[in-house]
Amino acid sequence: MTPTQKLPARSAELRALSDEHSAHNYHPLPIVVAEAEGVWITDVEGRRYLDMLAAYSAVNFGHRNPRLTAAAKRQMDRVTLVSRAFDHDNFGPFVTELAELCGKDMVLPMNSGAEGVETALKTARKWGYEVKGVPADQANIITFEGNFHGRTTTIVSFSTDADAKDSYGPYTPGFRTVPYGDVDALKAAMDGSTVGVLIEPIQGEAGVNVPPSGFLRAVRDLCAANGTLMIADEIQSGLGRTGATFACEHEDVVPDVYILGKALGGGIMPVSAVVADADVLGVFRPGQHGSTFGGNPLACAIGREVVAMLKTGEYQERSRTLGAHMHERLARLPGDVAHEVRGRGLWAGVELHGKARPVSERLMDLGVLVKETHETTLRLAPPLTIEREDLDWALDQLEIALSTQGGDPLEPPSRAGRSSRHGAGVL
Repeated sequence: MTPTQKLPARSAELRALSDEHSAHNYHPLPIVVAEAEGVWITDVEGRRYLDMLAAYSAVNFGHRNPRLTAAAKRQMDRVTLVSRAFDHDNFGPFVTELAELCGKDMVLPMNSGAEGVETALKTARKWGYEVKGVPADQANIITFEGNFHGRTTTIVSFSTDADAKDSYGPYTPGFRTVPYGDVDALKAAMDGSTVGVLIEPIQGEAGVNVPPSGFLRAVRDLCAANGTLMIADEIQSGLGRTGATFACEHEDVVPDVYILGKALGGGIMPVSAVVADADVLGVFRPGQHGSTFGGNPLACAIGREVVAMLKTGEYQERSRTLGAHMHERLARLPGDVAHEVRGRGLWAGVELHGKARPVSERLMDLGVLVKETHETTLRLAPPLTIEREDLDWALDQLEIALSTQGGDPLEPPSRAGRSSRHGAGVL
């Protein structure tokens, strides 16, 4: 039987519609979600699961966070879209507050993360020609092997992932790709026409790859020495995920350009932004770049609340503390099953000796949702709002899923008298 046929009736019906009428550009786990709250997801049959993926960091603050949904509802009762043909009363405050959070002057709001990256690439090229003085059409931008910055034609042109890149040529020129973590290769690739170095401070899609100690600092120093923009893609790693507001902070590095997204939309809608000083973003003039939905009133209302929540430091501290506990437990996994654990804060890539998909499916059966990447890596990224008790329960299930003997689900935290809205596991 197919996986869809094994599902309960309602899930099978809905999955069949997806299989027939949706392009098969994803390979989701066989679950059909109906509701979510906090760190818990409920499917259409009422089965409940602990979310250990958080929509790749888009749900850093939990599903339907009360502060964020309240901000969205207030704004929906007022105005949701006017385009940038007009200002609205949340736009100025949003860009001001986000710029202050980043320690920069200016913000260019967009929608998706890929739009944010495309905007940063255009910014670097325009800055290179108009400020640095690079000859016309000679600008180059350096990227890194294993990168993932989105799926537009330009972005996949410098991808080293065959699934992301193959069959989409001809590819956009102007990019040089070097090994991640290799300072000498980066230095050799830079020349007078290099306008930007685009880097993920931690490579998420590649398996939560943390660069060698000192690498981000070396990138920062080389960019400064060569008059080149350091562009940090903090779409997944930023806004509290690693135990700091930005992952660059772990090496006391401040890039010239931040690219933000995912968690900036509070798990409610796509919101992205490029943030830099005026001598960089100031190159744009009216009509030279834009987006109908970028910086819309609803996005700004949600983004302002996200910024306010991050200013308290609570979520960064939760990620530091709980992340240290999570990594301590993951380090004890048997070496014959998991031979490496990478990551920072509440973010980990567990490298397995075998394929990760069957483990993801086993964990789903045990009431925990994770997702594999590049066949052998499990990614763990729970909402930053997770309680230690729930985190430990999820890690207990991971140990069971990785056990050669298997086993039955452990008693979920909800059975120990917790509120029913925080129920765990398959009920």
